[in-house]
Formats: sequence, C-alpha cells, structure tokens
Amino acid sequence: MSRRILIIYTGGTIGMIKDPESGILRPFDLDRILRQVPELSTFGYTLDAQAFKNPIDSSNMQPSIWLELAGIIEKNYVAYDGFVILHGSDTMAYTASALSFLLENLAKSVVLTGSQLPIGHVRTDAKENLITSIEIAAAVNTNGSSRVPEVCLYFDYQLYRGNRVIKYNAEKFKAFHSPNHAPLAEAGIRIRYHDNYILPIPKGAFKVHHQLRTEVGSLKLFPGMSLAVFQAILRASDLKVLILEGYGAGNGPTEAWFLDGLAQFIQSGKTVMAITQCNGGSVDLGKYETSARMLAIGVISGNDLTFEASVTKAMFLLGQGFGGQQLENELQRPVCGELSKF
Repeated sequence: MSRRILIIYTGGTIGMIKDPESGILRPFDLDRILRQVPELSTFGYTLDAQAFKNPIDSSNMQPSIWLELAGIIEKNYVAYDGFVILHGSDTMAYTASALSFLLENLAKSVVLTGSQLPIGHVRTDAKENLITSIEIAAAVNTNGSSRVPEVCLYFDYQLYRGNRVIKYNAEKFKAFHSPNHAPLAEAGIRIRYHDNYILPIPKGAFKVHHQLRTEVGSLKLFPGMSLAVFQAILRASDLKVLILEGYGAGNGPTEAWFLDGLAQFIQSGKTVMAITQCNGGSVDLGKYETSARMLAIGVISGNDLTFEASVTKAMFLLGQGFGGQQLENELQRPVCGELSKF
C-alpha cells in the first residue's frame, strides 16, 4: 500500500524565486516546487500538499502559526503516514521545538526542512533536503510503525530531534547543529538510522494541544550590563517566566543589585530558569559560587535545554495552566526528549 505523505509549505528560502527586476527573493507556489523535483515521482508515494495562503518569511513566525500547524496535522493525522513541513531556516528550530510539545504521543514522523538556496538555484541544497525528508517521513519499521515517531529536523544529510537543534550558521549548507544530542539519522548512500537515539512509539493516544502563552522573556548576561536594562526586563508587566542565559555552567554576577533583583522577581511568584549561553553543555547550578547564590534564591536549572526549547516549553506549560512550583517541576522534567536526564 502506498505511503501517504502530506507536505505543508509555510514559506522560506526553499520556495523562493528571484524577481528578475528587483533581484529580491519572493515566494512562489508549491506546485512549482514539486515540478522542480521530478525525482519524487519515483518513490511511489502518494504526495499531497497544503500551502499557506500567504507564505511567510520565517522571521515573521509567531506562536499562532505553531498552533495552526499543529491543527493541520491533527486534522490530517489519520489520513497520512507522515508529514513534511517546508519552513524558513531562521526560526525552524523554534517551530520544531514548539511542535514537539504540542503534538503529544506522536506516533508518526513530522519532518521540518528547508534550504539555504532557493530550489531553482543551480547549486541549491533544497532538492536533497526535500527528497530525503519525504523518504524519512515515509519510512517504516518491519512491524509497519513509523521509523522516526517524533518531530525532527532534516538538513544537509543529518536528521536531528527537533527540540535539540539550533541554527548555528547563516551561510553553510550545514546550517544546524544538535549540541547535546546525537543525530537520529544520517543520509549517505543509504539512510542510516540510529535507533538507540530515536524515541519509541508512544503508548498513549495522540493528542494535540491548542494553547500557548507568551509571557516569557529572556536575558542574556554580558559584562557591563546596566542596572537600568536589567530592571526594565524584570519589570515587564506580563512576564511570568524569565530564561536567564548565564555564562558557562549557568554562572552570573554576584553583585547585590543582580541577586536582589532576581530574588524579588522570584518572590513575586515568577520563575527564573538558567540555561547556558554556550552552544553545548549544560547548566550545573551550585558548581561555582557565582551560580550557587542564584540557586539559593530560587533560580532553577534548565540543564541542557536549547534556548529555542526553553522558550517554547515555557510557553507550552503556561498554556496548560501550570504555575508556581508545579511549573518549575515540569520545566525540569523531560517531556519529549528535549532534556537529558542527569
């Protein structure tokens, strides 16, 4: 029986064509994308496509669009064996992270991909990314279950867990990196799946969540940060969770104004979660004196969460109504492979 794959086009470089007069890249329709890749017909899959009425640059991505994508997958979940989302690379890691939380007990592949060059460009990376993403979305185990039952991101011959990836390069074809989790698969002459890193088929029923709350902010520490900037962020009236990007293993300054400000923020019933601003590694609050003081006032550890996963997980948990100690507990508990167990 032919595998059925739904391709969802949101926008992004993969579907862009250069305007001959202005030289500006503009989106064009999905049918033209598929005509650029006749190789897809050799798979024998049933490929259907759904495009956003107004394709967007991924820099304009919003949580409302994450909910829209989750709704599209929910509506088509029974009819299709896998899903490929074509997306701009700039915020792709955010979308992949958000969908990993919104799609609970996902038993099918949702593969996000895009490209660094438009699909019509002679040196484009779009064709390989699209072809292999579709093949992965359609892949099955010997028992007929999906080969990769999770939200993932495919780029430049590597398949990553969606909530473990960051975009680290704006120019190379290898635009993404998964600093704290091994690739789920690597494409060469054949696709080599790393089964020990892939999530198992879930036992519960598939469920889509439809709420996200955006009362989340971030503060990246840097030497010389002023008290005025620090206070302006903490005083944001709608802020409930602050993602604190600390140095190294989660360290920060020990000045009284910094620690007192965080303490007052936490005592008001809000949450501060520390992650590392390094591309790899994890937070270890209390390892050094500079982080031990933050731990003592109630800052919680984000361990090895990426920034993208920390923001979207906080939005998701707030959307589910979590608050206080329960919110802090859930932020530190692995939900769908986004967090290593320490």
